Amino acid sequence: MKESLMDVICCPLDKAALELDVDEEDDDEVLAGTLTCTECGESYPIEDGIPNLLPPDMREEATA
Repeated sequence: MKESLMDVICCPLDKAALELDVDEEDDDEVLAGTLTCTECGESYPIEDGIPNLLPPDMREEATA
């Protein structure tokens, strides 16, 4: 995901801003990390450059 995407994405639960924590990046692309809501504290993983912004209950169903 491009860091510039941070200007347009928000928490799907309460529409608050997300804070980016980068674990791995390549040039200007975030490959792995976490997006954390500044209000509710919910975390959303970034894997293979793709942020998973599904709400927590839907994330668990998708992996099962």
